[in-house]
Amino acid sequence: AELGLNEHHQNEVINYMRFARFKRGLCLKTVDSCFQDLKDSRLVEETFTVDEVIDMLDGLRTVVHSEVESELINTTYTNVLLLRQLFSQAEKWYLKLQTDVSELENRELLEQVAEFEKSEFTSSNKKVDADLIKPKLAPLNEGGSELLNKTVACLQEENEKLKTRLKTVETQATAALDEKSKLEKSLRDLQMIQGDQKTNANQDITELENKVAALKCQFEKTLNDSTANQKFLEENLVTTKHDLLKVQDQLSTAEKELEKKFQQTAAYRNMKEILTKKNEQIKDLRKKLSK
Repeated sequence: AELGLNEHHQNEVINYMRFARFKRGLCLKTVDSCFQDLKDSRLVEETFTVDEVIDMLDGLRTVVHSEVESELINTTYTNVLLLRQLFSQAEKWYLKLQTDVSELENRELLEQVAEFEKSEFTSSNKKVDADLIKPKLAPLNEGGSELLNKTVACLQEENEKLKTRLKTVETQATAALDEKSKLEKSLRDLQMIQGDQKTNANQDITELENKVAALKCQFEKTLNDSTANQKFLEENLVTTKHDLLKVQDQLSTAEKELEKKFQQTAAYRNMKEILTKKNEQIKDLRKKLSK
C-alpha cells in the first residue's frame, strides 16, 4: 500500500502514524483502567440493585467521557501544530498551501490509509530501522529545489529577453552614430557654402542699411507732419465739441418748450382723461377677476 508520496514524505507520514498509534494506545489503556478501577472499587458484592448499577454506569460514563474528550482535544491541537510546521516551511519558500477538508471524510482514502498502516505496522513487517526516523535530504528535483529550478528558468528567460533588447539598443545606437556623422558632414558643407556667401551678404547688408537710413529720414519727416496735423485736428475737435454742447443745450430748451406747449393743448387733456378712465376700468376688472 502506497500513499502516492516520495520516500522522504512517506517516512514522515510513518513517523507521525507511529506517534498517533502510541497516543491511541495510551488512550485505550486509560479507558481500560477506568473499567478496571470500577471493578476493583465497586464490584465487591454479588448482588446490586438497579439504582446502584445505574449509579456505577453513570460514574463510569463520566470518567470515560472526560478521558476521551481530553484525548480528542489533544489530538486536534497536535494536528494543528503539525500543520503549523508544514505551513511555516512553505512560507519560507513563499508558497501558499491549500487544504481540502472534505477529503478528510473520503472513505476510499481512509481505507487506503488504514491499509497503509496495516502493511507498515504489522508484527511481520515492523521496521525499526533508524533511517526511518532520521530526516533525509529532499531530492534535488522536488520541494525547494524545484522552486529554485523554476526561479532560475525564469531568470534565464528574462536574461535572454534583456540580451535581445540590448542587441536592439546597440543597433539603434549604431544607426544614431551613422546619422550623426552624416549630419556633421552636412554641417561642414553648409559652413563652407556660408563662407562663400558671406561676402555677398555683407554687400547686401550695406545696401539694406542705406535703404533703412533713407526710410528713417522719410519716416521722421512724415512723423513731424503728422504731429502738426494732429495739433490742428485737436484744436478743431475742441471747437467742434463746444459747438456741439451749445447745440445740445438749444435742443434741450426747445424740447422742454415744445412739451410744455403740447401739454396745454386740448388733445393732450382729452388723451389724459381717456387714460385715467381706462386705468380705473382696468382696476375694476382686476377686482372682479380676483373675486
